[in-house]
Amino acid sequence: MSTAARRRLMRDFKRMQTDPPAGVSASPVPDNVMTWNAVIIGPADTPFEDGTFRLVMHFEEQYPNKPPSVKFISQMFHPNVYATGELCLDILQNRWSPTYDVAAVLTSIQSLLNDPNTGSPANVEASNLYKDNRKEYTKRVRETVEKSWEE
Repeated sequence: MSTAARRRLMRDFKRMQTDPPAGVSASPVPDNVMTWNAVIIGPADTPFEDGTFRLVMHFEEQYPNKPPSVKFISQMFHPNVYATGELCLDILQNRWSPTYDVAAVLTSIQSLLNDPNTGSPANVEASNLYKDNRKEYTKRVRETVEKSWEE
């Protein structure tokens, strides 16, 4: 069944293949264009550097008018990531625009890694360490980077 959402997702996929953003990749799971597996590589010169963080993206038939749900599968220690792996990111909630595509979502998440919003923390411990004890925060993040290599 061809729907507007499915057609748009196939365009997003083609764009990811022909013009892939640096440090992110994503593709639909076999036989279901509405669910994607994604990987974000931790940005250079950040505590997340060299991490390989896996995510899953779920799209509804209302996409692109409704944002996807995005969840880290890899363990993540970050002020804007809940223990469940779900993200607190404005473009996935109240600041969503149908002009955003899969690449834009993933690059926004990648930039959030090193530029957290501590005013709206999903992980209070990570937020407090980020603000008050950057050395310990960096240590905890590096532990998740090392775990990401084992997944």
